[in-house]
Parts: sequence; C-alpha cells; structure tokens
Amino acid sequence: MPKSRLNLLFLFFQLLTLQFLSIISAIRKDIGFQETPFCKTTVQGRYLLSDDNGYVCDAVSMDPKSRCCPEKGEKFSCQGCNLLSQCCNSYEYCVSCCVNPARTLKEQVLNVKIAKPTTAGTYGSVFDFCAGRCRHNSESVVHENAYLSDFHHCFSMPSNASGAGVTQLEGRLSGISVIIGRQGESCDSVCKSSGQSCVLNKLILLNQCEIIQKYMSCKRGCLASMGADQPAEVADDAPSNLNPQQCLYTRINQCLSL
Repeated sequence: MPKSRLNLLFLFFQLLTLQFLSIISAIRKDIGFQETPFCKTTVQGRYLLSDDNGYVCDAVSMDPKSRCCPEKGEKFSCQGCNLLSQCCNSYEYCVSCCVNPARTLKEQVLNVKIAKPTTAGTYGSVFDFCAGRCRHNSESVVHENAYLSDFHHCFSMPSNASGAGVTQLEGRLSGISVIIGRQGESCDSVCKSSGQSCVLNKLILLNQCEIIQKYMSCKRGCLASMGADQPAEVADDAPSNLNPQQCLYTRINQCLSL
C-alpha cells in the first residue's frame, strides 16, 4: 500500500477518534432529577393550614406540588396565642407557634408518647407532636364536654412526659432568678421590687410540684387546685380547710397570671 494512502488513513482515524472523544466529553455526568421539597401540613381547618416550615396559609395559596405554604408573612407565627399558658385560639397558629425550635425542643418531644398506654408509640417529629398536641388537650376541657376558654389549642409539654423530667425543666430555667414573694404579693410586683421583670413563658415551668418543692417548704406536699394566684404555698396559720403548709399548682395553665 502506498505510503501516502497510509498517511491519509491514519489522519482519518485520528479525526474520527477526536470526534468520538468530543462527543463523550459533551455528555453530562450530573444528570439527575431535582427533588421537589414536600411539606407536611395540617388538614383540620376549614380555611387555614400550617406546614412544617412554620408558615400558615389558606388552601388556595398552598403549592399543589410541594404542599408548602408560600414563604411570606411571619414564620412561626403565634397570632392569637397566650405565650404564658402556651394556648391559642386557632389550631393552625398553635402548630405554627409550636414548631419554632426556640419553643419546642426536638430532643424532648421525640420521647413523648402519643397516648397514655405504655405500649403507645412516640412522635416521629416536632411537627407531628405539635399537630397532635394542639388538637387534643384534656387540660382545656371542663366537665368533659365543653372548652374552658377560646384558647383551647395548647402545645405545652404534658406534665407526665418522659422528656419533661426535673433536670430538663431546671435546664429550661437556666439564667432565670426564681424569687419567692411575700403573702399577698403578685408575681409581677415581686419581680419589679427586685429591679427585674417576669418572664411569662417560664411561669408555666414553675407550676409543677417537683419544681415548687425546690423553692418552697411544702411541708404537707402539693395539691392540684384552681386559681389565678398559683403556684403558691398556703400560709402556716391558714384555716385547716384551706390546706395550710401545702403548695398549690394548677392543672389548667390558662389560669396562670402574673
């Protein structure tokens, strides 16, 4: 075969190889399907819903693909909520307020049982806890058939929750000065007389027997009661029918006041 013909064949082979390599290099190696974010949402309300990002919107505004609310307006909104009692007059805003990581600790709620039986499971996420807790709360019911007030959607930790031990409760009081007032003084007046101000959402932590006993004598133990002047300790010289030397706490957080 003539040498010139060999050179042409070699040149043609080189061009073919370069073209093939350029085709290979043009193929994208990062081809993949972009995952669409998907939100968990509440389904109880007639007009509103809240998602696990902490936003509240109406059903029309919700993204039909992601089921997420538009990221506009206030995130973790507590509109219509009493932050002292941790109760709200709206289910959706109760959930929105509750999912705020500054209010609800993930490490605690994942240990909370969904129901009282020992065989009951625990919540899988903060949103699941908030959605369930805001819907059902026996502390908001009176006579088992009526709500105590319009603020009956509550997200406070149940008092018997395994994640709400004394040590953890004390941790949530870190940086807070607990001051015991004299007989007849309100919480607000005691704080002001010491040059301090009351922290509303911490009073609910003090409204538990185990915590009260660390700051008061409670010689005759604790007694669940109803009243706006609690938590408190009954004076030693009180009439016997008023339970002297007992510490009082309320099971209805909405009754707490400063």
